[in-house]
Formats: sequence, C-alpha cells, structure tokens
Amino acid sequence: MKSIRLLEGKERSLLRRHPWVFQGSVARGKADPGETVRVEAADGRFLAWGAYSGSSMIRVRAWSFDEAERIDHAFFKRRIARALALRARLPIYPHASTGVRLVHGEADGLPGLIVDRYGDVLSAQFLSAGSERWKGAIADALLAATGLTRLYERSDSGVRGLEGLEPVTGWLRGAGPTEVAITEHDWHLTLDVASGHKTGFYLDQRDNRAHFARWVRQFGLKRVLNCYCYTGGFTVAALAGGAEHVTSVDSSAPALERVAAHLALNGFDATHSEALDADVNQFLRDALKGGRSFDAIVLDPPKFAPTASHAERAARAYKDINRLALKLLAPGGLLLTFSCSGGVGAELFHKIVAGAAMDAEVDGAILQRLEGAPDHPTTLVFPEGEYLKGLAILKAA
Repeated sequence: MKSIRLLEGKERSLLRRHPWVFQGSVARGKADPGETVRVEAADGRFLAWGAYSGSSMIRVRAWSFDEAERIDHAFFKRRIARALALRARLPIYPHASTGVRLVHGEADGLPGLIVDRYGDVLSAQFLSAGSERWKGAIADALLAATGLTRLYERSDSGVRGLEGLEPVTGWLRGAGPTEVAITEHDWHLTLDVASGHKTGFYLDQRDNRAHFARWVRQFGLKRVLNCYCYTGGFTVAALAGGAEHVTSVDSSAPALERVAAHLALNGFDATHSEALDADVNQFLRDALKGGRSFDAIVLDPPKFAPTASHAERAARAYKDINRLALKLLAPGGLLLTFSCSGGVGAELFHKIVAGAAMDAEVDGAILQRLEGAPDHPTTLVFPEGEYLKGLAILKAA
C-alpha cells in the first residue's frame, strides 16, 4: 500500500474529517491516478484512506477515516446502501418526484461521484480519479441496490480535466432511449440524460419550485419573468400557481422548445406564455428601457464563480442582473434570486443582492432563504458542498 506523508501541521483538516488534501499539504509520496493510498501525518500516524490524483490541486480525496476499513467492492456497496437509506427517509421518491439524487459526492462519503435517478434510469457523473478507477464496481453496486438495469454516464464536466481525465458519455450499463419522463409535485416534465445539463435536469431546485408556485398563488402574482429558464421548471410552477402570463428567457433554443413541450404536457394554454431566445442581461436592460414590469422574477443563472478566485468578477455580474431585476419588479413583487457558484458563499451573496437593491434605490424584505433540496445534503464537515443558495425577496410596496 502506497503512503502519502503530510507536512507538519497539515493534518488538522483530516482530523476534522474534511475529505480533501491539497497539493501544498503533501511532503512526499505519490501513486497512480485513483489508486488508494494511506494518508499519514508528519509523524506517521494514520489519518485516512484516500484516492490519489497527481493532476489535481486536490491531491487526495478521502474515502474513509477508519484505519480498519478496506477500500474494495464491499466498501462501495456499503456507501451506496447508506446513501440510498438516507433518501428513503426523505419524502421525495416517488411521492414528490420520480427524480431524486441518490449520491451527492463528498456528502455521501463518495467524493467525485454524482448519481441521479430519473424514473427507471440512473444518470451518473464520475468526476474524480478515484471514482473513475472504481467505476465498474460502483456501477454494479448502484444497479444491485436499486434493482434497475440502465445507467447512463455523463462524465463530461470540465472538472474531469483537472483530474487528468477525458470526458466520457454513453450507456455504462444497459441501453435504450435517453429521453425520460418524470413527475414533480404532480407536474409532468421530460429530460434527456444524454444532452440535458449536468445529469439531465436540475433536481436541486425541486423544493424551490414548489415554494414559488405557492407564493405565486398566495400573493396573486400575475406577470412572471423566468430568467435563465432552461427547460421551464419555474415556468411550470408559476402557471401551476395561477400566473396569468410567464415570460421565459434563455439563450438555448433546444431548452426553449422543451419549455413549450412542458406547457402542453401539463395542459397550460400556450397563450399564457412567451419564450424568448435572448441574452438575459440584454433582455433585462431592454425591458427596463421599454417600461415593462413584472410581479415576480426568477433569476437562476449558471455558475458565475466556480472557485473563490472568480468571486470578485462574479459579484459584479450577480449585482448587475439583480439590480436590473429589482428595478423591473413591481412594488410588492417577489424576486427569487439564486447563485450556484461554489466560490460565492451565502453571506457574500446576501451582500451582493443588498448592494444591488441600494443601487436600484429599492427596499425589500427577505421572505425566505433558499437552498438545494434535501437529497443534495450539506454535511457539517464539508461546507463546500453548499453550492446552491438563494433569497426570496418581497419588494417594498
């Protein structure tokens, strides 16, 4: 068994059971990509078993802090069983949704592994050298634990490049159509595991879409703007809540085609919706110049800051779109604004939106702080997993 020896004082994070060892903490030792290594303190004490990556700044991702545990096929069966047991305790599948996240990386003790279930199809991302090395064992364990036969691989995220891995997509187990239908809060939605964003859909916003539908109805919000709408999850939620008209904006024509399909699938009148292929920032500026206003606006942009080093530039982008949205929002209206940037924490995001309100010369009250659905858990020892944060803001009347 190969060992990685840390520099003096660099064992503190592992003693707190944080699963990452950065390049600058390593005194000596190396291994093959994804190979299991023994991580030791400077004095030789055992700290963790982890997967080595010579290409990444995260040099080791810890599998286990138990010296007696062995990283083998049985280990992955146990970890996957534990992840599924947690989801079984949550009131999600199949009552709230037939789409559910089964494995959420470090939060489930499986760094670099993301697995979503869409009906009878699994869609997985193997994003680290360790999960890549154990891909076959993980796939077998997933199918055995779920009783399913089809697993589609979506290992096409750019983070694989940081691990020295090439993008890989396609059926890992089974075959068949990649188009999948799911239900969510009695709504009917579709996705394509081969071409949809991430693993096919944004399950993390499931609860926030339900909140939005309720607020649209509660506050009688009639004119809704859904920015970065993707395939229209919040559009469906708004119409289900009783909105009279929803404008959906995205720069992806295929996504907008699916918005129209979702409206038809759920029996909504197409005349109550407008889908625009446009740059959101420019649309907001043009709408402001045109004197338009909305009773509710959703801002759910893509990741502006993947790491903290991008935070300053991302802050300007977040502030700009929130300033414009707050100006477009009618008095008493509702803004749902989100950041999925890991480099922008909840406190910083709050400050950014507060600054946008000051520049827009408006005031508002935070109705609720928003986060990812509970099948995307954030653990006490790994706060970096809290990537999605949001605010529901009622503009002063």
